[in-house]
Amino acid sequence: MMEPARHILANFDEALRALRNSVLMMSGLTERNLNNAMQGLFERDDERCALAIADDEEVDQLEKQIDRDGVDVLLRYQPVASDLRRVVSAIKLNSNLERVADQAVSIGRRVRKLNRHPALAEVKLITPMHVHALAMLRESIDAYAREDVELARTLKGRDKALDELNASVGRELTEKMAHDPQRLRGYLNLMFIARCLERVGDHATNIAEDAVYAVAAEDIRHQHG
Repeated sequence: MMEPARHILANFDEALRALRNSVLMMSGLTERNLNNAMQGLFERDDERCALAIADDEEVDQLEKQIDRDGVDVLLRYQPVASDLRRVVSAIKLNSNLERVADQAVSIGRRVRKLNRHPALAEVKLITPMHVHALAMLRESIDAYAREDVELARTLKGRDKALDELNASVGRELTEKMAHDPQRLRGYLNLMFIARCLERVGDHATNIAEDAVYAVAAEDIRHQHG
């Protein structure tokens, strides 16, 4: 009587592994799109922006597939406890990745508007935010993939630092607007890009919180300090 039980468990483990692999594939696509959009800014390359926008369709299709697969795993195997949390966290992570890809599209569209005009020296203000947000995204995915609770816990504090960078960029660009109103539209586009990167940090934090919940059954979303 034990053999069927082992067979069912093996099937669930395989289904969960396939689901996680799809999520990790999506994370790679999402990171690529974000990088293309940002390189479009730094290199004034409209083709990189176009790639980030066009490739979002691939991310959207994969998101739908992961949602279907996740629901199928829940219905077919009816997992409980940590197995249930791992499936649910994969579905939620999938949603956050899709939103990061949406931010990449928004950045790409803003960058194409910026590239129609002479280069702004203030683009350099965005570099620290890009480095910080990308590192947060990579480490949140790493925490999920390796089930590293301690790494996941560090993301909330780092998100506060990204918020502060965004506020600083906003203040500096607002001051530039007052002194150089002819470039107001360009400065606004840079502020919007900075805001998109700040949102990437928010989604990375969500991913890390779900990683903690999946492994430790602890909800850290509203913890402070």
